[in-house]
Amino acid sequence: MGTLNSVDLLRPLFEQTRELDGADAAAFVDAMFYLPNDLLVKVDIATMANSLEGRSPLLDHELMELAATLPAGYKLRGRELKAILKQAVAPWLPPQVLSKPKWGFAVPIGSWFCGEMREYVADHLLGNSFANRGFFQPDKVQTLLEQHWEGRRDWSHHLWILLMFELWQREFF
Repeated sequence: MGTLNSVDLLRPLFEQTRELDGADAAAFVDAMFYLPNDLLVKVDIATMANSLEGRSPLLDHELMELAATLPAGYKLRGRELKAILKQAVAPWLPPQVLSKPKWGFAVPIGSWFCGEMREYVADHLLGNSFANRGFFQPDKVQTLLEQHWEGRRDWSHHLWILLMFELWQREFF
């Protein structure tokens, strides 16, 4: 039995969209595959882990059915995202909210590395195993950690990469 790839998974869904334009076809596939198999799963895991119940009001089936009937010009206006939604809520929201760029959800590893994960990171990045591998200069890593812990510089991204590298080394070598 061969391996299944993304084309094999998505082809049947796109075959159901032959009469739709590209934007509507993509929206259909997102609604049928990407949302239930990726985004909504992540939201469910994150909320359940914190004893919360998440809701996605814009995924109400009646609202989605209405949106599916709208002409493409309402859904796409050049490169502007969510143009019709912004227009609909404009009377109640200040312009700076409507024009704010998209902002992702970041994991607070910087504060974790200074708090609850401080000892874990130190054990892994300042220990003999890490130093003896010879990939990195232990004194430089020590400096990164100290600067991060003292709040002089945010090295969270770099420290995360070093930590993942060390965990990978321990697992596979």
